[in-house]
Amino acid sequence: MTAATSVTQSNRWLERVRKVFGSQEGILLLILIALVIGVGLYNPRFLNERNLTDILNTNAYIAVAAIGISMIIITGNIDISCGAAIAVLWSLSGTIAEVLGGAGWPTAVVLALAWTVPVFAGMLISAINGFFVAYLGIPAIVVTLGTFSILRGGLIFVAGGNTITDLPDGYAIAQESVGILPVSVIIMIILTGVAFAWMRWSRLGRSQYAIGGNKEAARLSGINVRSSLMKTFMIAGAFYGVAAVMYATQFSTIQTVVPAGLELQIITAAVVGGVSILGGIGTVIGSTLAAVLIRTIGASLVFVDISPFWLRAILGVLILVTVLLDIVRRRRQERV
Repeated sequence: MTAATSVTQSNRWLERVRKVFGSQEGILLLILIALVIGVGLYNPRFLNERNLTDILNTNAYIAVAAIGISMIIITGNIDISCGAAIAVLWSLSGTIAEVLGGAGWPTAVVLALAWTVPVFAGMLISAINGFFVAYLGIPAIVVTLGTFSILRGGLIFVAGGNTITDLPDGYAIAQESVGILPVSVIIMIILTGVAFAWMRWSRLGRSQYAIGGNKEAARLSGINVRSSLMKTFMIAGAFYGVAAVMYATQFSTIQTVVPAGLELQIITAAVVGGVSILGGIGTVIGSTLAAVLIRTIGASLVFVDISPFWLRAILGVLILVTVLLDIVRRRRQERV
């Protein structure tokens, strides 16, 4: 190997490193590492294995839901109803487990239904949203805002805010671990990897970016925009269902209410993760890292003696900065 070849390979390696850590995902990873080290130096208890595991475990369902909504946002749409949909789905999962388990059904059947029905129900809910957006041309923010109100009001009317407590043995799968990793974290990692590969190399995944970049150009290039949007919403609904089951199975009891600001947490994870609110840009790896970062920031505030109520203000700043940077980047690209 000549000296010139060695220098060339070294330059290529440095360029790849610069490209990785110059991306939104790389920046988030560096911030996350710096935050963990900084807070750990200030308060060593933060680095306790149980604490770090809890940070990942308790927010894994947010990351999975953010994968779904990232797909929708990349197409240039939005889903305000995601939080209410997930709350309805986790209530559905718990109700199936409680009612069928109490009726004496075989445990294996009860668990299979409690874990899978919410996924298909999520696809159905999102399919309705997708139909109005894709085929009737109604703006997604209007459709999903209406769906949010229907789902939230319907859940209150049907469940009345009751707590589901009589859950069968084996239901709480999210409380299990494989080695040191909780099952929820493993699911989060696997789904992030699968979704990333699918969006990068599948036809439908590439069409999502094309639609978000320029819908008319995507249509002229032969992409069935309506069908692609419909499928995108349905796939996102499946991720909502998985997220709902992950949340429901963390606890011994399930609250049948829509937590305040749940949809904001999910959308924030996607946007801060680099998914452009204008569509056409972003990856699910970024949204997952952002979900972990947001949870880490919230946990860090407690260990550095700062009120956790500051988290909402921090999230607001993160959203504004991210959107501003996205707009600046797009304007620079338009000038080139």
